[in-house]
Amino acid sequence: MGTNYSIKIIGDGFYVDSLYVQRGIDSVLRVVNGQMSTWDPKSEISFFNQLKIMEPIPVSPELFFVVNKALEISKITEGAFDITLFDLMSLWGFGPKAKNGFPKKEDIEKVLSYSGWEKIKLKESGIQKLNPALKIDLNSIAKGYGVDQVFNWLQIQGFKDIFVEIGGEVRCFGRNQKNKLWSIGIENPNGSRKLNQLYAAVVNADGNAIATSGNYRNFVNINGEILGHTINSKSGYPIKTDVLSVTVLSNSCLKADGWATALMAMDYKKGLKTVDDLNEIKAIWILEYENGSRKIARSDGVKVEDPLYEIIR
Repeated sequence: MGTNYSIKIIGDGFYVDSLYVQRGIDSVLRVVNGQMSTWDPKSEISFFNQLKIMEPIPVSPELFFVVNKALEISKITEGAFDITLFDLMSLWGFGPKAKNGFPKKEDIEKVLSYSGWEKIKLKESGIQKLNPALKIDLNSIAKGYGVDQVFNWLQIQGFKDIFVEIGGEVRCFGRNQKNKLWSIGIENPNGSRKLNQLYAAVVNADGNAIATSGNYRNFVNINGEILGHTINSKSGYPIKTDVLSVTVLSNSCLKADGWATALMAMDYKKGLKTVDDLNEIKAIWILEYENGSRKIARSDGVKVEDPLYEIIR
């Protein structure tokens, strides 16, 4: 999946065959990668993107499931979350087809003309493009799905106290090696490397999945201008925001991953209202104001420990 992963299994008086577990996890991730990776030219999603037809395209149940979940988030966020921006991301220097330099306005407008989450329809026979040029990109949600798949496989093997992390997205259950509930540190964006400043806050996972999105993690430098990877699906340009990162807690990592990306693309106050109204996820925002000060904001019901910055909500 183009990233590192970390798995922790706490044995309780039983033998863990690490080689068997390693092979099992690698097998699960190979399947996910073969279905959802735009970096693999032979993957299922790459094949889908290469087909310039408007008839429904048969896909695996897994790809159909992830696209369906992505479209649900798109609908709720009115398109702030959009998986059809593959070509737009490429124009801005992100992804396997990354271009160099500042994109031309006419190129952005051309891509926008055939992109948009409403130009995808789910049919019994497959996924339909309403414009044959449309391409989808699941990088904003597929890592979370991969975490869920590995987590589920480990539970099927009978493991109870487990921690799964892929590229910073986490799902855990049970207790850690100290017999305490798993605690997850929220990375301090562009923060000091001092040990006491590595994390902006700590949250108790308590069986949840946790995902964080932030432009400090993935950006390009075009002519001296730092541009984050979160693109406004309406304008076609990278967003400018006082949100440094959003961390989402949910019962699935797919949902946490997708919503973290969605909330990064939304105005903070609108995102906060959406989360509180939805009542399915919890979120934590790290905000930075023009004067350089940072604050932490939370949706209803979120508890954080050891906050590095003032909590304003």
